[in-house]
Amino acid sequence: MAYDADVIVIGAGLAGLVAATELADAGKRVIIVDQEPEQTLGGQAWRSFGGLFFVNSPEQRRLRIKDSRELALQDWLGSAGFDRRDDHWPRQWAEAYIDFAAGEKRSWLHAQGMRWFPIVGWAERGGSLATGHGNSVPRFHITWGTGLGVVEPFIRRAREAERSGLVSFRFRHRVTSLSSSAGTIDGVEGEVLVPSEVKRSEPSSRAVSTSFSLKAGAVIVASGGIGGNHHLVRRNWPRRLGTPKHLISGVPDHVDGLMLGIAERAGAHLINSDRMWHYVEGVHNWDPIWTNHAIRILPGPSSLWFDAEGRRLPAPCLPGFDTLSTLDHIMKGGFDYSWFVLNHTIVKKEFTLSGSEQNPDFTSKSWRQVLKRALGGVPAPVQAFLDNGEDFIVEKDLGNLVRRMNALTGDNLIDEAKLRGEIEARDREVDNPFTKDVQIMAIRGARNYIGDRLVRVVPPHKILDPKHGPLIAVRLNILTRKSLGGIETDLSARALKADGEVLAGVYAAGEAAGFGGGGMHGYNSLEGTFLGGCIFSGRTAGRAAAKAV
Repeated sequence: MAYDADVIVIGAGLAGLVAATELADAGKRVIIVDQEPEQTLGGQAWRSFGGLFFVNSPEQRRLRIKDSRELALQDWLGSAGFDRRDDHWPRQWAEAYIDFAAGEKRSWLHAQGMRWFPIVGWAERGGSLATGHGNSVPRFHITWGTGLGVVEPFIRRAREAERSGLVSFRFRHRVTSLSSSAGTIDGVEGEVLVPSEVKRSEPSSRAVSTSFSLKAGAVIVASGGIGGNHHLVRRNWPRRLGTPKHLISGVPDHVDGLMLGIAERAGAHLINSDRMWHYVEGVHNWDPIWTNHAIRILPGPSSLWFDAEGRRLPAPCLPGFDTLSTLDHIMKGGFDYSWFVLNHTIVKKEFTLSGSEQNPDFTSKSWRQVLKRALGGVPAPVQAFLDNGEDFIVEKDLGNLVRRMNALTGDNLIDEAKLRGEIEARDREVDNPFTKDVQIMAIRGARNYIGDRLVRVVPPHKILDPKHGPLIAVRLNILTRKSLGGIETDLSARALKADGEVLAGVYAAGEAAGFGGGGMHGYNSLEGTFLGGCIFSGRTAGRAAAKAV
């Protein structure tokens, strides 16, 4: 049989690019197909904040953070909660990924030109026991250049391989089926969509111009997750997390998950589809690009968090501590939104918005702008949301704040006297250097870490103190983002069938494979592990396919 390429990669996002460049380095001919136009090259990673999970990195050691493979594995397994028969391969992928993150990951990426901000972030802090969910130490390394800085080395390598004739891009090619011969997948078939000049991440036309068929020795599925397809999100939504009425999208429309169904029909085994990673700090983008465009707030630990009826959330449901516990708590309250209440002092230092476009200082690699953020006032992107965001309310006094909170939702659930009582009770707890308030303990604990004290966490103070005003309320919505399950794979990224046998000719990487194995995160993420999971699984798939074809 005459092949069009040695390997076909489905998806031109981070995982697909990594796989393709590893194949090209091995001298293999690769065709990358993607349903979107060329301007979306790099996928969701291009718009990300660029956080990467490293263990015992030079950045950590400079900040006197004591990390180890053993501590990281303890955190990962405590968060993952593996408890299913299907977790055999995901657990093996998790251990392999920890080895990668504690081993060659940083040096391999550094050799390709990546660099990182010297202050390590502390995401998903947990808030439970040592063996429970969360990062025991800061591990969130912000890539210099954010998501662009992560994808750039692989785009550069792919373009170099394109010029040498080893890589070919086929944009606007939507795969509708995998073809097979003698029980082995040997290619893809699909539709060529009409050209589109939309800007990156804008919805593109689905009009079809013609069909296509390509043959190869292997196919790598790196098509991403389901976060932009709310029908699939709701269909797979776990009963344990209630039923949200309103969702907003943290990913573009083209993150539709349709390729997962196509792979399943070809024989691939999908597992852990009910495991998802959706955020509870979502706000409507005042300047949207895609449908229901949402931005996530990356909060410091000081904002007070209230449910829809004005009750303060208990630990571990603190800002930045335990995403899925907070989602579970909010949904059990009968509403799918909640509130931050804070003040101007907190918003200046503790509010960061996720994404490359919301962090122009890091994205443009401007030290001057980064220092201005650390020493100055409210960052410009955050100020834009304070001025224009439909979920943001700014008032000098609590009475007007509550009135506008009730007007925004139309539910009239917040009682001013009760909310004031909650805030005043908390404010009394800052009069001493000791307290029974868990959140204030957490703030003081965070400030023991020099990185938080310098750039992330304000000293404990009274929320209602006019010197720190004005007051701010933010309505928080559920934002769809990541699929934690996907195509089951072995440690060579080979797709498996329901009986555990290899689906010959098919590999899977990135979010389509649950970032490895069909769900290496288990139930929870430690953050900074999605981009890294795409890199690790893409590299594994590319190298394994290169040996096989």
